Parts: sequence; structure tokens; C-alpha cells
Amino acid sequence: QVHLVESGGGVVQPGGSLRLSCTTSGLAFAHAMAWYRQAPGKERELVAYISSTGHFTNYPESVKGRFTVSRDDAKNTVYLHLDSLKSEDTAVYYCYTRPDGSDVWGQGTQVTVSS
Repeated sequence: QVHLVESGGGVVQPGGSLRLSCTTSGLAFAHAMAWYRQAPGKERELVAYISSTGHFTNYPESVKGRFTVSRDDAKNTVYLHLDSLKSEDTAVYYCYTRPDGSDVWGQGTQVTVSS
């Protein structure tokens, strides 16, 4: 069974940085991974995608240039580096993958940007 566990969230001031981690278990080989976020009262939205090889990444315009996704398959971990954080980045951040056609989500980690 595949499990995803996020960590690294917290409270940070506007303009600050955080690094989120998503540790995977139960995956037989590398899969494409993604990070989503969901703010109160809003729909869950994609914020980063990384291919199985790590050679391709994609971001929406709202975070492009500020967020960076990477992976270390030797550590079974995917990272999301958040820079130049804004109050509107406040949300619960989720790790996601879809092995074998089944959606797998982590439990989420809270990021709060506040002065």
C-alpha cells in the first residue's frame, strides 16, 4: 500500500521561505508526483508537478518563479521549496501521486504566511 507523509509546514512571515517534504513508501518505482494546496473556502489547486525522472516540472502562474519542486528517489522524498511567500499562499499543502490509476494523497501540512 502506498503512503505519502508531508512535513515542513509552519508559520512564516511574508517574504519568507519554507521547504516541504513528502516521504513516500510502498512505491515499487518512481512515479510522477505533484503538490496541491487548499485554502479555507477554496478548491484544492495544483501548485507543482514533477515527472517520474525529475526532468520535467510544471507550475501555475500564481507560484512560478517562487516555488520549486524536486525529488531524491534515493530517499523516497519529494520536496517543495517555497520562496517569497505571500499571505495568499496560506493553505494546507498536500502531496499526491497516482500509481496504477488510483489517487493517493498525504495528510497535508499547514503553511501559514502571516506577519
